[in-house]
Amino acid sequence: MSHADEVTDTGAASDTGTSKVRIENVDKHFGRIVALEDITLDIGDGEILAMVGDNGAGKSTLMKVLCGVHEPTNGTIYVDGQAVSFSNPDDARRYGIETVYQDLALMDDLDVATNIYMDQFPTRGFGPLSIVDWDETYRKAERLLDERLDRDDIDAHTEVEFLSGGERQLVAIARALAFDPDLVILDEPTSALSVEATELVHETVRQLRAEGITVVIVSHSLDEIFGLADRIAVLYQGRLVDVADPTKVDRDALVHMMSTGTRPE
Repeated sequence: MSHADEVTDTGAASDTGTSKVRIENVDKHFGRIVALEDITLDIGDGEILAMVGDNGAGKSTLMKVLCGVHEPTNGTIYVDGQAVSFSNPDDARRYGIETVYQDLALMDDLDVATNIYMDQFPTRGFGPLSIVDWDETYRKAERLLDERLDRDDIDAHTEVEFLSGGERQLVAIARALAFDPDLVILDEPTSALSVEATELVHETVRQLRAEGITVVIVSHSLDEIFGLADRIAVLYQGRLVDVADPTKVDRDALVHMMSTGTRPE
């Protein structure tokens, strides 16, 4: 079988589910710079979609369009078939889209529970007399870590600075899950992590998919991509080159698309 035969020729959602998000004819310009050009891509409901490409390919820009950091210059985003418009990340959050950025944005001097619920602390009382319900905050954090991430060994009272790299990544994922998302975007989730911590994160990603949560991973790691992804969206200089099935495309073909912007012959 030739490489050309191994590469899919559609951005349609995977056969295992319907489309959770559709990106249709999306452009993003920064002045005269064209960061994204006519991107059309379906993200299947409950799938793990990887986005790959060299530096400057448009991965981060597309991720930021999806999560509301950037508004597209042209084109439309659909969530569950409904055309939507995101002016900021809060807009995306209202449609069930959460993002875990590469820098994690955790507060090292605060504990796990505080980091998870910083934007939405449980409260007691009413109106201006309401106060943070700390007991409920820790209970909810422990339940989230245990039931959603299967990590009852992470103490919700522990300051984040004392956690391992993998545990810190899980806290950032838990913070996203606290908003009960339908789609989670992970930006380089295992960058600079140990082998053990990487596998911990990978297990968590698989668990999210098992719960029916759609996951988009932006990554440079081909090992990670082939180990996790249901489909691989390849970008080159702001264009979508192809969407590949990792069981039918090999690394050489993927690298060729990433480095040249063309499908192998």
